[in-house]
Amino acid sequence: MTSTPPEQPTFDTPPRATWRTVDLVVAAVVGAAVGVVFWFWGMLWAATQPLFVFFPPAQAVLYGIWLLPGVLGGLIIRKPGAAVLTSTAAAFVSMVLGTQWGVMVILSGVLQGLFPEAVFAALRYRRWGTVAAVAAAVAAALAPAVMDNLRYYPTWPLTFQLAFAGIVLLSSAVIAGLGGRLLTTALARSGALTAFPSGRE
Repeated sequence: MTSTPPEQPTFDTPPRATWRTVDLVVAAVVGAAVGVVFWFWGMLWAATQPLFVFFPPAQAVLYGIWLLPGVLGGLIIRKPGAAVLTSTAAAFVSMVLGTQWGVMVILSGVLQGLFPEAVFAALRYRRWGTVAAVAAAVAAALAPAVMDNLRYYPTWPLTFQLAFAGIVLLSSAVIAGLGGRLLTTALARSGALTAFPSGRE
């Protein structure tokens, strides 16, 4: 009598919704690591403001890094809620380390995780390629494209606000979307993701 080998997950196999300990740990570690980057990026954002006085919305070219954790968490862990948890964890670490945006970063982190989560859910958690990553990143950028204009730049002319929103979307597509996809592939090739389907591509 022969035993049946365990079923291996494939690209078209939806993930099991049950979270393992390793899923939670990796979401927390990725979130914490990106949160430290957030802390540095906040200082970089403040320091580079004078470079963009010629056209302030152009500074949004730096924005994509803040949209990375939700996309990256989803691509690596591939379970419902991964994008939200990773993005929120990164925002929390950033707030604890100190940020000029205070507790508002938590709201931003949740929203920037919810939007890519919606894209992965719409794809039934079955598609994890470049197109899905870029779509998730663009969705993540919708929150700051609207909220930042309303909260931080309400006195800007409409042309500036539209330019800011467009540059945020583009920056997110490149840094969070393409960058998140490439980073996931690099981590998989390094052997760091052997516990996940993303590590067996």
